[in-house]
Amino acid sequence: MNGSRNHDTICPGDSGLLQFAAYDRLVEVSEILVGAAGIVVGALVTFWWRYSERSQTEIPQAPTPEVPPEIDTVLSVLRSSAVVMGSDEKVLRSSAPAVALGLVSGDHLRSEKLLDLVRQVRRDGEVREAEFEIRVRRRAPIFVRARVAPLPNGLTLALVEDRTDEERVQALRRDFVANVSHELKTPIGAINLLAEAVGEAKDDPEAVERFSARMRTESDRLTRLVQQIIDLSRLQSDVASENQTAIKVGELVGEAIEHSQTDAQSRQIKLSQECEPDLFVRGDRAELHAAVSNLVENAVTYSPTESAVSVKAVREDDDVRITVSDRGIGIPPEEQERIFERFYRVDPARARATGGTGLGLSIVKHVAASNGGSVEVWSEPDLGSSFTLVLPAWDVDEGEYE
Repeated sequence: MNGSRNHDTICPGDSGLLQFAAYDRLVEVSEILVGAAGIVVGALVTFWWRYSERSQTEIPQAPTPEVPPEIDTVLSVLRSSAVVMGSDEKVLRSSAPAVALGLVSGDHLRSEKLLDLVRQVRRDGEVREAEFEIRVRRRAPIFVRARVAPLPNGLTLALVEDRTDEERVQALRRDFVANVSHELKTPIGAINLLAEAVGEAKDDPEAVERFSARMRTESDRLTRLVQQIIDLSRLQSDVASENQTAIKVGELVGEAIEHSQTDAQSRQIKLSQECEPDLFVRGDRAELHAAVSNLVENAVTYSPTESAVSVKAVREDDDVRITVSDRGIGIPPEEQERIFERFYRVDPARARATGGTGLGLSIVKHVAASNGGSVEVWSEPDLGSSFTLVLPAWDVDEGEYE
């Protein structure tokens, strides 16, 4: 027909096909949704299972104990080294002395012995004390006394005192007593034997005279040893004497040379002195006389026969330097740091032969210290030695020295 439009037409049979296609599409979408839901549910179940398993195996961490704020104030005023430990054996607080002593490295104790003491206290809550050495790399061993006590909130306090100096003093005292006992036995034993010999030789005048002379020698040695022990006991505190006066150095040197003149002449050793005029020091005259006399006596004792010993006194700036030089056996370099120790001898056999006590140079050192001075030494084996007593010079006022 003219002017008529073409229209699409649907047959009744096509309607059923469309409905079937839509239903099939709906089933497909439903299957996709069910599959996605299954995946989500499976993932949730897996996550929950893993979470449950992890929560059952993990051990809950104990909370870090709280340190009272007052602890810092207390630690800052303590003279002892102090360390506050937590229940996990970590350092929570430490004082400055503890760090300086080398007890703490970060948040750990460096001393295993101290840590063992902390563990013992944590186990039973009892306060414990102990003394032990702490060895820190590149440092000398430190002798300490530790006291460890429990604190509230699972904390532990360790107080550590450095007793190295006290232990060294105690060791010196023990050595001193042992050395004194040993040194006293020698002359006392010799005197006893000689006394018996004199009794047995009563019919032999020459033997009696010989034994009695040796008894006098041993008696003099014993007297000198006892006197030096007394002097050293008085001087070892290095405290200035109350009996200080102005002393002319030339007279001090002259007295020391006169003291050793007899021994020097018997061995043909020439003693000489060279002192600048009007040199004065201020100190204890008896102490300074003992110091200079010991230096001269040692120089004569350890010098070969027909040699020379010289004493020279000069002023350098504000010091007076009294130097005693000899041409004796000398002192090896490795021995020079120890010669001022009590009872120390470079050559023990020769010291026994000469009657040396090993206290002379120790007395010189303490006399110098107690009178504001020092001692210097130069020595070369087979060339000789020079000991210099350095004392503050004293300018004498008119009428002070008579």
